[in-house]
This record gives sequence, C-alpha cells and structure tokens, in this order.
Amino acid sequence: MPIFPLGKECIFPPVELATKEGIIAVGGDLSPQRLLAAYRQGIFPWYSDPDPILWWSPDPRLILFPHELIVSKTMRKTLNKGEFHITCDTCFRDVMLGCSKPRKYGPGTWITNDILEAYCRLHEMGYAHSVESWQQDKLVGGLYGVSLGSVFVGESMFYTVNNASKVAFIAFVQRLGELGFSFIDCQVYTAHLASFGAIAIPRREYLKLLRQCLQHKTRSGNWQNIFNSPRY
Repeated sequence: MPIFPLGKECIFPPVELATKEGIIAVGGDLSPQRLLAAYRQGIFPWYSDPDPILWWSPDPRLILFPHELIVSKTMRKTLNKGEFHITCDTCFRDVMLGCSKPRKYGPGTWITNDILEAYCRLHEMGYAHSVESWQQDKLVGGLYGVSLGSVFVGESMFYTVNNASKVAFIAFVQRLGELGFSFIDCQVYTAHLASFGAIAIPRREYLKLLRQCLQHKTRSGNWQNIFNSPRY
C-alpha cells in the first residue's frame, strides 16, 4: 500500500488506506491546523530526525476507559503515602523536555525540537495539556497529550523518581472520568498501559467512538484548576 504524500492543504486520505504498520501519510507540516485535523481523524505524527514527518493510524488502537482503570495494591499503597503533589498545565514545556530525554535503557524519544514547538503552540491554544508530578517542589514526572471533545490523546510520559508518572497518570485518569471524558487514547500497545486496564480495539471501532467524542464540546484553555485533591 503506497504512503500518501501530504501537500500544503490539511487533507489526509481515509485511514483505511494505512499500511499494515499503520502509516497513513508522509510529509506536510506540524501546524496547529494540521495537527488538530489529524487528531480529529484518528491520526497522529510519530517520527525521528532526520526522517520526514510520518502520520499514523494503527490498527488495533489502545484505549482506556476511565471507569476501567486498574490500580494495583502496590500502587494503592503508594497513593496512600501522599509522596507526590500533582498539578496540571503549570510547566508544559518542561514536561515535554522531560519526555524527550534519553531513557535508562535506551536512547531519547521521538520528540524532536519541531514536535516540541508544535505541541507548545497547541498548549498555548488550549488543546494540549500536561500533568506534573512534584516531590519537594521538584518536577519528578509527568505526561502530556491533546484533548478534543471528550477524548484525551496521551502522547508521552516520563519520571525521574519511581512511580512519579504512574501516580500522575492514575490521578489524571480518575479526574477525567469525573469530568465526563469518554476514554483516553493510548495509541499503541505497551504492557505498561495494559497493566492499567487499557485495551486494544479494532480501528473501525475506535473511529466510531472518536466520532461520538467529537460531538462533545472541547474543554479548552488552561487546566490548572481541574484537580480537587492534588496530593497523592
């Protein structure tokens, strides 16, 4: 299956034309208009320098319904200790920079400088959000993603202290459930996310759910005040 080359217009081919791996298009740019158009069609960018921008719509798709979140006994004990202070949208760029750093058992992530600047623009527009995990006023973990309608698309997470990103993720998913979000789009399978209750569903089913989510009003703007009890 040929990969569709993108031009100046924010137009994507039907996701059913994606390759077996899930690549639907190549090229284009990371303008806010193109990124939002992509997310509304179940497409996201994922590439590494010096490769061109690759656009993906994998099949199956990993999603997590907030009410199906699994919190292990070990994590419940961690939550009860109150080791971390969780915030939202207080330092978006720092969270992305944390996500871009080399991992303990591998190289840095796919977050290029172009990706960093593109999502910071989405954050300024009120569509991209970060969740921060703090310990003694030090940022020790977090995650970021994009919100449209009643879906949150998670992009990446990081931690420098054990369990910091897990606690942030759990707190955030629980709060999204309280706010009426339908599901968290985890994009591709990882055992880590599956352990929280994320499930893989066919792309056609995902797209049906996505269309329903997009009928809801997007909760845009700054999310600094969404947490009621930010101590975990």
